[in-house]
Amino acid sequence: MTVQWFPGHMAKARRQIEEKLKLVDIIFELLDARIPYSSSNPMMNEIIKHKPKLVILNKADIADPEATKKWVAYYEAKGQHVIAIDSLHLNSIKQITDKSKGILKEKFEKEKAKGLRPRPVRAMILGIPNVGKSTLINSLAKRKAAMTGNRPGVTKAQQWIKVERELELLDTPGVLWPKFEDQRVGYNLAVTGAIKDTILFLDDIMLYTLDYLSRRYPSHLIARYRLKGEFGDKVALLDEIGLNRGFLATGGVVNYEKVYETVLREIRDVKLGRLTFELPEDMDER
Repeated sequence: MTVQWFPGHMAKARRQIEEKLKLVDIIFELLDARIPYSSSNPMMNEIIKHKPKLVILNKADIADPEATKKWVAYYEAKGQHVIAIDSLHLNSIKQITDKSKGILKEKFEKEKAKGLRPRPVRAMILGIPNVGKSTLINSLAKRKAAMTGNRPGVTKAQQWIKVERELELLDTPGVLWPKFEDQRVGYNLAVTGAIKDTILFLDDIMLYTLDYLSRRYPSHLIARYRLKGEFGDKVALLDEIGLNRGFLATGGVVNYEKVYETVLREIRDVKLGRLTFELPEDMDER
């Protein structure tokens, strides 16, 4: 499966990012802690090149905590600066500011030696749609500085946001890359709401997701949908969920669309618990 998605405003955003790079000290790459690999835009590394970068694993509060520890270790082993945060937590600003200052310590010491006055860290925040950029910015700024929404593509323009005296953020629209060659990336983006449900077929998304959850989080499925724990036949599993929830159409047939929509919504609303949809060891398979 190759999913094509490159709306005009995303192509424009890429050009704007390239133009504004010279204005910032550091890049904040915001990833979804549930899907760090799938939510990382490979095109961005081509664009930012020489700039220092801090990888921020957002939504860590709804990701599997043990999986998040593995991802932090994975990035650190690659020599990358990384932190895991909950964008709504008050400690996030301190974590991000302290880490940024550490990364830029040498740069600021050189500026001080030249007689330049201390100044805030200037950062560009990058991330794909619906990864939580606007929520993080509003939390850091302690005001509604950016529009938010639980849907992709809310932020459409660039804007500077001051965060106390220590940080200035350049917000950017969420940018996806032209196509997803790896079908797992497309499915992971779909199940977490980073791309619109209409881009992929819901039944494909659901079968992929049930297969993954039955292998990694079987107890979560059993507890939420009162299942017997027999995961071999995914269609039978859909039938069991539909019957247990009473999602029946005329004639007593399971309404699969209702099952798809409900399970996806409940995953996103964390009704099944804290889930992560890929692990560093999965990278060996890609």
